[in-house]
Amino acid sequence: MNYRIEKDSLGEFKVPADAWYGIQTARAVENFPISGRKPDVDFIKAHVLIKLAAARANCQPGWLDAQRRDAIVAACERILAGEFLDQFVVDRFQAGAGTSHNMNTNEVIANLANVALGGKKGEYKPIHPNDHVNMGQSTNDTIPTAIRLACLAKLPRLKAAVETMAAEFERIGREERDTVKSARTHLQDAVPTTIGREFAAYGWILRRVITELEAVRPRLCEIGLGGSAAGTGLNTAPGYPQRVAEELARLTGEPIVASDLTAQMQSMYDLQRLSGAIRSLALELTRISNDIRLLASGPRTGLGEITLPPVQPGSSIMPGKVNPVMFEMLNQVCYQVLGQDAAVAWMTQAGQLELNVMMPALGSALFDAMDWLTHAVAAATERNLKGLKVNRARCYEFIHASVGLATLLNPRIGYMKAAEIAKESEKTGKPVREIVAAHGIMSAEAFDALVLKAARDGRID
Repeated sequence: MNYRIEKDSLGEFKVPADAWYGIQTARAVENFPISGRKPDVDFIKAHVLIKLAAARANCQPGWLDAQRRDAIVAACERILAGEFLDQFVVDRFQAGAGTSHNMNTNEVIANLANVALGGKKGEYKPIHPNDHVNMGQSTNDTIPTAIRLACLAKLPRLKAAVETMAAEFERIGREERDTVKSARTHLQDAVPTTIGREFAAYGWILRRVITELEAVRPRLCEIGLGGSAAGTGLNTAPGYPQRVAEELARLTGEPIVASDLTAQMQSMYDLQRLSGAIRSLALELTRISNDIRLLASGPRTGLGEITLPPVQPGSSIMPGKVNPVMFEMLNQVCYQVLGQDAAVAWMTQAGQLELNVMMPALGSALFDAMDWLTHAVAAATERNLKGLKVNRARCYEFIHASVGLATLLNPRIGYMKAAEIAKESEKTGKPVREIVAAHGIMSAEAFDALVLKAARDGRID
């Protein structure tokens, strides 16, 4: 491989000749061959967006001149358009706080800008990575701000996936409003309910979780950019925190505002709140996935109340077997997301004094959780939920085999006599509807109507 030689405060180091990054990035690549995972793309673009906003905010007499500003902005715009993303090469597990990634960004932008102005890679004239691209900034304030912006970019995609799933559950709920089935509590037969009621509830709780995710958005818009090192604002231009926040608000369309510059470096509280909302989503999705798999179990020897579309053969040895693979996948993703949340929690409390140095891995855990859930929810919805079929005959069979139907007789004949009907049904195997007809309590047809009303409306008067 061809190299160029660059020099920093530690001395000389080889940099690949065709690389747009520089010496500090090359050192990081050698230092951190850890996971083999490059930076998240939303995070790369968020960090570049900060450099663009900073260049505009710093353009004033005595700070950044218009020529350098325009060159930096043009380089940033090329990256934001999707060019040179392969030049961001530092592993997700790297130096504390993210200094290596910050310098990776600074070097790529500086080299692009200098070449555009007629210079050469690695010479950093007239634009220097630290003096100009990083002007008024620090790893301490750009990295946590970039994590927030990346999460803000991912949040609409996650919400859209969950909203689509919720809408599908609600659709099934409407279509199956009158499909009576046996409820189950303690995994035992209970009172009548409907598939519609059951599935509408899944949609309702997912909508509730979406509101929790949305509630975190305003907190993510409060940034500490301009705090420079340790939140002091050292080496920043007058009014820079407000100007750069206004520029980011314009660029992102989000209500970005400057917040407490010191606290936003010390604390990852807002990101932990987001992680907590994502954990709540994962827990609910896990519960719902478990229910779907139970309802689809069988098809002959399980519940079999619903059928999921087959998307692949289910066994390498049992011909014709079909498994609920999409919701099995969603379960697995949810468990991984719970692990990411635990990592975020530990890294949140690991902040010390004026800085949390765990930010690179903390951000990565959040990004993974959001992306994995977005893709998994969308796949389960499209590949399985939208083709779900309700086995109404199976639901009818189960509900009329349930002795729990005797509960509906309590208001008419009292608890003790209803219990006798239940015992007779259990002993003889006869459906409750036949027994009440035989005892002259009501006709079988009238009892069916009573069951439907109880299941659908929750009342029998």
